[in-house]
Amino acid sequence: MGRVREEEVEFTAIRSQGPGGQNVNKVSSAVQLRFDIRASSLPDYVKENLLALPGRRVSKDGVLVIKAQTSRSQDQNRALALERLEAMVEEASHVPEIRKPTKPTYASKQKRLQGKTIRSGIKAGRRKPPPDAL
Repeated sequence: MGRVREEEVEFTAIRSQGPGGQNVNKVSSAVQLRFDIRASSLPDYVKENLLALPGRRVSKDGVLVIKAQTSRSQDQNRALALERLEAMVEEASHVPEIRKPTKPTYASKQKRLQGKTIRSGIKAGRRKPPPDAL
């Protein structure tokens, strides 16, 4: 695992939902991953971003729950859940670059004004001439 330590993650094997015949009723192949965000060793800004995730993935206690049930193998579902958690932590740790506002250049202003002049000439050509011009 990358940034999340193995001892901070709790796995629970549960029965998978959906079709699968008798196998679904007998085998607990789905995995539920529980990760206590507040008790983790992640930096504070990453914790805040994870706690602010939309939806019902994060409980009021600050526990992130991920369920993986696509595979028939419990080990594969466990690996998939860890992968998803790593992706979420990676996304939460991304700090967006602060945009520095810039002013338009003189050439871009001139180009804009020239385009407006051309456009106004096109529209003026569509108008009826005034009655005294005849």
